[in-house]
Amino acid sequence: MAREKEASADGMQERVVNIARVTKVVKGGRRFSFSALVVVGNGSDSVGYGVGKASEVPDAIRKGAEQAKKSMVKVPHFEGTIPFEVIGRFGSSRIMMNPAKKGKGIIAGGAVRAMCELAGLQDIVCKVHGTKNHQNVVRATYNGFQQLINIEDYAALRGKAVGDVWQQKAGTSVAEGSQA
Repeated sequence: MAREKEASADGMQERVVNIARVTKVVKGGRRFSFSALVVVGNGSDSVGYGVGKASEVPDAIRKGAEQAKKSMVKVPHFEGTIPFEVIGRFGSSRIMMNPAKKGKGIIAGGAVRAMCELAGLQDIVCKVHGTKNHQNVVRATYNGFQQLINIEDYAALRGKAVGDVWQQKAGTSVAEGSQA
């Protein structure tokens, strides 16, 4: 049910992941409102999510987009994919995100795909375990993105040079790999 909107003036793209009609039972009957789960990203390295509630769908989407812009997180890239495998967790949702070879594409479903595309990832393999609830899946993906760090920042945290913490594969040099 993902729906894409045009890019706004600040270069942000919005995707509506889910719209739900919410019913509240009150003394006089039922009150209906709408809840919209929106993902916002710049298509290169930042992504965020937000939930908006309102009595009309466009207002709910607008509120969700405003909240999403406030919750943006940077997603480090390494040649179009994530630097290492990570498991995002929220509630009973688990998202296993693995780096993929160049040209593989985004192998992910629904909400995870929307977040990966708006974060600017081109090659990634994801699998959702546990609940498939849209909000939990988006929050677990966001948690996984928060865990990512590039090699330069990791080496600086440990107070070492990049070459000291980099695990080389046979036939590659540190200079080739540090181009994140």
